[in-house]
Amino acid sequence: MPEQAILVIGATGKSGRRVVNRLRAERLPVRAAARNGEHRFDWTDSGTWDAALEGARSVYIVQLDGTKLVRPFVERAVTHGVRRIVLASGRGIDDPGYANDSGGTLEGLLDSEAAVRESGLEWTISRPGWFAQNFSEGFFADAVRAGELRLPAGDGAASFVDAEDIAAVVVAALTKDGHAGQTYELSGPRAVTLAEAAATISEAAGREVRYVPLSVEDYVAELVRQGLSPTDAAAFADVVEPLRKGRDAYVSDGVQRALARPPRSFAEFAESTAAAGAWSA
Repeated sequence: MPEQAILVIGATGKSGRRVVNRLRAERLPVRAAARNGEHRFDWTDSGTWDAALEGARSVYIVQLDGTKLVRPFVERAVTHGVRRIVLASGRGIDDPGYANDSGGTLEGLLDSEAAVRESGLEWTISRPGWFAQNFSEGFFADAVRAGELRLPAGDGAASFVDAEDIAAVVVAALTKDGHAGQTYELSGPRAVTLAEAAATISEAAGREVRYVPLSVEDYVAELVRQGLSPTDAAAFADVVEPLRKGRDAYVSDGVQRALARPPRSFAEFAESTAAAGAWSA
């Protein structure tokens, strides 16, 4: 592909940051865009869109949950001569019972996928499941560092996917032919319960991390005691619901199809993360 800029929206996030790093390691021209990034981009301020898109040939889109802003952005991208789009979406959006979607996230994701498919551009959709990095730099990270995961997840499991695998798939789709029109559901090689995840992290980090299953009611009550509103506490419980129900336990073949190799295991993620000192107290 010509040496034109590859625009990465959400360049400071879990997947976007890794996509930028991989592209730069390949000495490819990258425009790292985020609200507080190298190139300012704000989904809620369309006045920032044109500068980000100017001269870009390929775009990785990490959307703003609960909105339908991808459609007008893609229309703007077409006018700027963008040829290729990779959209970050999510597993489970084809399953209406996946989670309690009080924030309208599902509706927004479905509209975004439809927008890129209808754009006339070369498109690829990445549908990752639960990120393994939720244990190191996301939802569960503070609890892991404190040594105790207290969650209403029962004995449910998820096939946690390493964000490094997500980034590798995205970079391949942005820079190589053969990925247009593909929807890649991304997961790890097997499902892992939170008890198994805690044990694996304990072994890698060299210190005990326990998983304590809670009822939804007890979990919400704990969060309220910590200062969250009942509404926000219930929303956090909703996020964990798919884990409790095992909705994300199935294994997908997206990493294998996109990269011709198996995905990294949760143990490999834990070992590399511990070696990097992410769980140091």
